[in-house]
Amino acid sequence: MAHPPQSPHRPATRAAPAVGDDPPPADLVYVDPSHDKGWFDHRRNVDFIVYALFAISAALFAVDTIVPKHSPFAIEYTFGFYAIFGFVGCVALVLIAKGLRVLLMRREDYYDR
Repeated sequence: MAHPPQSPHRPATRAAPAVGDDPPPADLVYVDPSHDKGWFDHRRNVDFIVYALFAISAALFAVDTIVPKHSPFAIEYTFGFYAIFGFVGCVALVLIAKGLRVLLMRREDYYDR
């Protein structure tokens, strides 16, 4: 029995490999076979977005040298201050959220009781 032709707009769906089968191709992330493969299900697309964000961040960090600053605080004139400040702020938010998780977390069967 011949297989139907594949649409150029929809990649072929594959079931997850069984134990002992060859490993899956690196560019395809496996999800539920009934799920329609979207743009973010292909590793190359996700890698493209990550590298694009790195490139944009590096370009904005470099632009920091030519943009004139008008600030009331001397520390804001430091090269890369806003990039460093933003990174430290994001790390602080993650750490605070982890602390809140310990404080607010309930047992798994909390609503079942």
